Amino acid sequence: MGHTVDYYFTIGSPWSYLGHARFAALVEKHGARVNVKPVDYGKIFPVSGGLPLKQRAPQRQAYRLVELARWRDFLGVPLVVEPKHFPFRPDAAVRAVIAADVVHGSAVALSLAYALMRGCWAQDRDLGDGATVRAICAEQGVDPAALDEVAVAADAQAKHERYTEEAIARGVFGAPSYVVGDEIFWGQDRLDFLDRRLAR
Repeated sequence: MGHTVDYYFTIGSPWSYLGHARFAALVEKHGARVNVKPVDYGKIFPVSGGLPLKQRAPQRQAYRLVELARWRDFLGVPLVVEPKHFPFRPDAAVRAVIAADVVHGSAVALSLAYALMRGCWAQDRDLGDGATVRAICAEQGVDPAALDEVAVAADAQAKHERYTEEAIARGVFGAPSYVVGDEIFWGQDRLDFLDRRLAR
């Protein structure tokens, strides 16, 4: 039986975007199961020593842009390093992913998460706008009305809060984080280590 990976991330993370397709390929390669768990890093950072981007030192902000460009070029993944609509409130996009998981399961949730990330990081779309999020859902063949249904939306919001609390309790502090058992792999640059762990 394959491993289970708890995938903690947010749509607003370019690092989650850069790692997402490779992570999905690893999961398929090893026959692993994924628990798709978007979380609120606005709540995680204050208790884990992290800072929102705009509060980081200028040299850290500048180096982040250099590293994003390096990884974009190394991976050959389309990436707008400084998208027009970033930062944005990811709440609507995050709830859509969790609702898709509730209604359709983790495979659809993973695909939708990637489409939403691409919307921001490759297509320069405004993911803080609910209409844009609904449009991307429809483009992926996911009925946005089904995700907005009252009980589903309430369940998604409750899960978002629970996943965030769970991530804090488990020591997650950055995005993306892939957790197997009690072992955390933080960052898309740790996927080689995750690959080795899933091979066991």
